Amino acid sequence: MYNKYLDVFIQVADTGSFSKAAEKLYISSTAVMKQMNLMEQELGLSLLVRTNHGITLTESGKQIYKDSKFIIDYANRSIEKAKKIQNRNNYFITIGTSLICPCKPLIDLWYQINDDYPEFKIKIVPFEENHSSTLNTLNSNGVKLDFIVSPNDSPKWTENFNFLKLGDYKFCIAVPISHPLAKKDKISFEDLSGEKVTTITTGDSKQNQDILNKIKTICKDVEIYDAPFFYDISVFNRCEESGSFLVSLECWKDVHPAFKTIPLTSGETIPYGILYDKEPTQDAIKFLEIIKSVI
Repeated sequence: MYNKYLDVFIQVADTGSFSKAAEKLYISSTAVMKQMNLMEQELGLSLLVRTNHGITLTESGKQIYKDSKFIIDYANRSIEKAKKIQNRNNYFITIGTSLICPCKPLIDLWYQINDDYPEFKIKIVPFEENHSSTLNTLNSNGVKLDFIVSPNDSPKWTENFNFLKLGDYKFCIAVPISHPLAKKDKISFEDLSGEKVTTITTGDSKQNQDILNKIKTICKDVEIYDAPFFYDISVFNRCEESGSFLVSLECWKDVHPAFKTIPLTSGETIPYGILYDKEPTQDAIKFLEIIKSVI
């Protein structure tokens, strides 16, 4: 990008000596003198005053010296920018999405900053869920996902995966749209009295267990049906067929058209965030560093 004679010239000017410049550059004094002679010949300028007492700069030399550090710095910065451009599109991130694990919260966050990171390319891959496959999706890496976005307060999950929290989802009740309670904007536990309610009755989620305990304590004559630890569309279908309410989350409001998803007045929430392998790829690590910096 720039004539490397400039590096030698600066050392000669700074030290005032061919021999001292040679020591700094780990080359011979003869090589230094030869390069300075060639530089002057190529430029057609006299840059150095050579005396028995050392080296000084001519007026032309002083001007070259003044601008040379800027030239070197500008050239180096230009090279760094060019390297970044060359390295663009080198980072590929694959994010899974499904009805139960929508990737929208992460994508919305990324689109706030993605203009600053054009080297990252995001691929969204839909995946099918059943009662056991969510954990296996990353474990088997069958669809080569870097991340899924999911609600999570499960110690079992964090034993197998890393989890980066992005926020909290509100607990809701999915109410059949034909039910009178579907007209409400918020729903209380007392409203569930006398109804059939499907919720997770086993598992290791503290938040789910708290919801179940409140239903049992507060609601009168409620019929509780067990839901699988991992929801999928079949859980919603089963509730629709039986006329059961379903303990749900705000992110699932569009899963089934036969239900209206209504937030609980009590305001319970569950963390959601990014699930990823214990040993993520280098591309995934770089992506995570950026996400962490903005949350």
